[in-house]
Amino acid sequence: MPRRVLQGRVVSDKCDKTITVIVERRFMHPQYKKFITRSKKYAAHDEANAHKVGDVVRIRECRPISKRKRWEVIADAAAS
Repeated sequence: MPRRVLQGRVVSDKCDKTITVIVERRFMHPQYKKFITRSKKYAAHDEANAHKVGDVVRIRECRPISKRKRWEVIADAAAS
C-alpha cells in the first residue's frame, strides 16, 4: 500500500526534531455547493531541524515514531 503524501505549511518548530504542519483541503458542500476550507495539524519528524515557521513542506506517512508522530518530512514543496 502506498504511503500518503501531503503538502502543508509549518506552524511550529519549537520541539526538537519535530515540526507541526497545517494541511488545508477544499471541498464543495454537498447541499449548498459552496467551497469550504478545512485544516488539520500533523506532527512530523524533521531529523535535521532544517525547517522553520512559514516553510511549505511535503510530509509522508511513516511508521510510528512517538505517540503523536506518524509523518516525516520528505522535501520542501517550493523546491519540488
